[in-house]
Amino acid sequence: MHNLLNINSLSSDIVLGLIQRSLALKRGAQPHAKSLTVANLFFENSTRTHSSFQMAELKLGWQNIFVNPQTSSMTKGESLLDTLKTLKAIGVDVAVVRHSQNAWYTTALQNSGQPTPYLVNAGDGSGQHPSQSLLDLVTIYEQFGHFDGLNIRIVGDLAHSRVARSNAEILNQLGANLTFSGPEYWYHDDFNQYGQFVAIDDMWESLDVAMFLRVQHERITQVENQNFSTAQYHQAYGLTHQRYDALKSDAIILHPAPVNRDVEIADDLVEAPKSKIFEQMKNGVFARMAILEWVGQDSRVDHSAR
Repeated sequence: MHNLLNINSLSSDIVLGLIQRSLALKRGAQPHAKSLTVANLFFENSTRTHSSFQMAELKLGWQNIFVNPQTSSMTKGESLLDTLKTLKAIGVDVAVVRHSQNAWYTTALQNSGQPTPYLVNAGDGSGQHPSQSLLDLVTIYEQFGHFDGLNIRIVGDLAHSRVARSNAEILNQLGANLTFSGPEYWYHDDFNQYGQFVAIDDMWESLDVAMFLRVQHERITQVENQNFSTAQYHQAYGLTHQRYDALKSDAIILHPAPVNRDVEIADDLVEAPKSKIFEQMKNGVFARMAILEWVGQDSRVDHSAR
């Protein structure tokens, strides 16, 4: 079995195998028969990721042990590590965890061996979001059949986005041409290794994928929130009708959601023909099925797409 904590720790072959397995499951391939017991621990609010993992587990025939972190012994001072060890002791095979702390899994894996259930990172602070990254890759691959040479721009609140960090590294590894845009004060230099920071309208017509990010009001400062203007942000960095019309006919629009309508994307463009936002959500179930199968298998994932 495996942990899945950071998609960028996987080889390109394994990532492509996961993409192909996701699409095979979407086309109706039968899930692998192995059934495991899973617990979902979400310490941050979530609709899409939490319910998508639940649906993936249901489709796989896995048994779900309900644990609510807000009413668990962690409210009495128990550490995350001891909670995970407890779940392993009672027979849980896999734990899917979202936590506000970056790299929450580091402490859990410091001990020798595997002292906890096998772990799936459902998002850590502003660090990584491997399952969201995979469903984004599935959606792009489904449209274009490859990544090499695609022009992809990630726009918005880059500093606080685990989606941007996960996607930037893996898309660069897979051969895409990346650019970044948005408020310059929400851009960190560590993105420079993957692509350039540009004005949003620079070479806009050449883009194959425009990926917008949610403004994360819960992570920005109080002063930034007080000074934030939705109308000004939308005009400066959002998907306006003018920008939508300027995209190529086969270009696609992505967003990890939830979407702040009329902020990152104009309300009536969220479900426009070039938008794949709700298709991303559909693909998320199959991507998470593929992840859970891989976590639960001893064999390599690139043999599982058959």
